[in-house]
Amino acid sequence: MMLFKDQLYAWRSVIFALFLRELQSKFNDKFGLGWAFLEPFAFILALSYLRGLVSGSDIHSIPIFIFMMIGMMGLQSFTNCLQTVSASVKRNKPLYAFRQVQPISAVITAGFLEFSIKVIVVLLLFVSVFLLDETFAIHNPLLLIFLFLSLWVFAISTGLLFAIATAFVPEVDKLKSMLTRPLMFISCVFYSLQDLPEKFWPYLTWNPLVHFIELARYACFESYGHNGVSLSFLIQATLALAFLSLCLYHITWRRVLSR
Repeated sequence: MMLFKDQLYAWRSVIFALFLRELQSKFNDKFGLGWAFLEPFAFILALSYLRGLVSGSDIHSIPIFIFMMIGMMGLQSFTNCLQTVSASVKRNKPLYAFRQVQPISAVITAGFLEFSIKVIVVLLLFVSVFLLDETFAIHNPLLLIFLFLSLWVFAISTGLLFAIATAFVPEVDKLKSMLTRPLMFISCVFYSLQDLPEKFWPYLTWNPLVHFIELARYACFESYGHNGVSLSFLIQATLALAFLSLCLYHITWRRVLSR
């Protein structure tokens, strides 16, 4: 009978092996990690230029490049993690023949890989901000870190739900693509919630991404404010989704293996 300590050690070894496998398959071209930085950087520059034509050099006291950077990184952190985690269970199915490998290991590995990549990309973007002479002091770094970690948990939980649903109904994968496409326009990436009349706020604030992105901007710039968004709503939504996804996984993971 294996001790709990031995089980943790075996689980850690499995996750590390899966992490190396995922890392090698994800960056197997010449540019490697460079694509993870160049793609959002070019997109942020393009959006900043287009929004600058409308509102000038800043948006509600935030320099336009930083405004777009926070919005795009919040959206991409969620969507990339969601896509990778939701596909990880099916992608690693041949490995489940080994008793030590379980679907939750693939989910944690995929989520941790995306988290690690985004941390590196964010650091590179901050270096770019410094080189562009857009230096600023973060108002509440602890809140910003908490939001980033909460977004990671929220994205993994959502991805796990879609992974379980796709195992039983493959058509859910197409539904996932349809649901993620409008997020660019309803998550306050290109604009601020303060740009809209208050009577329209309830149509957007049901979306947790709006709270993540707007609070992240407030964490960087106190003058931006946090009207219309709530940290408690974020915490409740993240905990509820994490609890629901783990419960469904606990109930269905054996049937997922047989699919």
